Amino acid sequence: MALMINDNCTACDACKPACPNEAIAVGDPIYVIDPLRCTECVGAHDEPQCKLVCPADCIEVNPEFEETPEQLQEKYQSLHG
Repeated sequence: MALMINDNCTACDACKPACPNEAIAVGDPIYVIDPLRCTECVGAHDEPQCKLVCPADCIEVNPEFEETPEQLQEKYQSLHG
């Protein structure tokens, strides 16, 4: 599943540099995660790095993008060749 940022985001910028897929962007007023680029860090790390660094605990599963670990791995490989 891809992740998403909820309204509790403080726009602190901790998550953006932590994302290996460059899936996080500055939004208005909160940051946003591109579900087509988010792999929950599958392929790069053991757990989502954005969730680890988020002080507001505002990153959650995006229910509109259900994917298996295998699909997330395929997505990561297509993004990184």
